[in-house]
Amino acid sequence: MYMSNIDFKKGLVELGEGVWAYVQPDGTWGLSNAGLVVDQGKSLLIDTLYDEKLTNEMLTAMRAVAPEAEAIDLLVNTHDNGDHWFGNKAAQAGEIIATKSCAEAMAGFTPETMAGLMQGAPDLGELGKFFLKCFGKFSYDNIAAALPTRTFEGRLNLEVGSREVELIEVGPCHTKGDLIVWVPHSRTVFVADVLFIGGHQIMWAGPVAQFSKAIDLILSLDPKYIVPGHGPVTDREGALEIKGYWEYYEHEARKRFDQGMEAFAAAKDIPLGPYAAYNDPEKIVLNINALYNEFNNSPDPINQVEQFTHMSNW
Repeated sequence: MYMSNIDFKKGLVELGEGVWAYVQPDGTWGLSNAGLVVDQGKSLLIDTLYDEKLTNEMLTAMRAVAPEAEAIDLLVNTHDNGDHWFGNKAAQAGEIIATKSCAEAMAGFTPETMAGLMQGAPDLGELGKFFLKCFGKFSYDNIAAALPTRTFEGRLNLEVGSREVELIEVGPCHTKGDLIVWVPHSRTVFVADVLFIGGHQIMWAGPVAQFSKAIDLILSLDPKYIVPGHGPVTDREGALEIKGYWEYYEHEARKRFDQGMEAFAAAKDIPLGPYAAYNDPEKIVLNINALYNEFNNSPDPINQVEQFTHMSNW
């Protein structure tokens, strides 16, 4: 799962000519990854980070190795979770691109929304403590939302100088509007939160079959490098491990659903098994709830407050 020739430490990882990943250990809540592609004076940034301080640190590191990053021509947001776009304003990109579904979701939950939640967290008891534990190390105050200026559905081909880059919509998966970014010349694919490497996955949208479909698509590209949304750079072995993760939890959840066990009890009952070393095991609560919704053919969206409450009590 971990590539032995690539250290997992904060900063840039060069993955080919004009291609870098920016990674943030240890990949837990909010510590996301991003990417940069440059060629012939042009630049494409893949995601920003959870706040402007972290995003500016990343941009400084990028500009030290790639003068093209002084001005970001294109910024691609892979999905609507704030740790992948709240820093957009700092990037001052010429164009911001996302899927149509992603852009709609981004407009509904902005940095201002998150700042309000953080201000109210101390009054929410155990839920508030858990919320602050996950997100209290980031700063959401005085961040202006920079939303997509261009949207698409399906696939979109871009040019960065002479380099081709392909955006491929794979949602609904982790969220409703996920996309991955394929950079053929370096055989690198930025898959965002379709994969968490070294940590438990999150299924806000699903269905779980869409994760398997997305992973199969990723593998079909024959990538040399896979950059996850959280965790270290990996390869096809990491993707296969996460495909097995979903197969394991779907099987275990289905057994307990058929026995009539309630979703939260099932989440506590399922052995961590081969994923005992993964970080953030409380995310199992969210995933089992999502799987139960599938088994029940429920169209209702996940109640995020309810699920964070359950995760705080896991």
